[in-house]
Amino acid sequence: MAIKTIEQFRTDATSEIEGKKPIYKQVNNVRSELNESEYAQAIEDLAQSKLDKQDNQYIRDRQGAYETYGNQLDQLFWDIDAGKLDKTGEWYKAIKKVKDENPKPS
Repeated sequence: MAIKTIEQFRTDATSEIEGKKPIYKQVNNVRSELNESEYAQAIEDLAQSKLDKQDNQYIRDRQGAYETYGNQLDQLFWDIDAGKLDKTGEWYKAIKKVKDENPKPS
């Protein structure tokens, strides 16, 4: 997947927001359409959100997939005990699996 720039995300967000017009807000039980600066802010917020997801979602995915620190330390202990502090060790294989399943964007 190609890495997009913030400008590309702004273009995508503009199309997405424009396609949903009119967008309304409700303040103090009064419903009104977003004004020009609010539309611009909605576009910027969506673009920034998409950029963050592209750049950082793999981190959040990895964090959820890694074993707890305690389990990782236990794996390391048993790998050291078995003389497997290399790519054959259980700790290495578990970390490699998470990284392979959640690659860093490039």
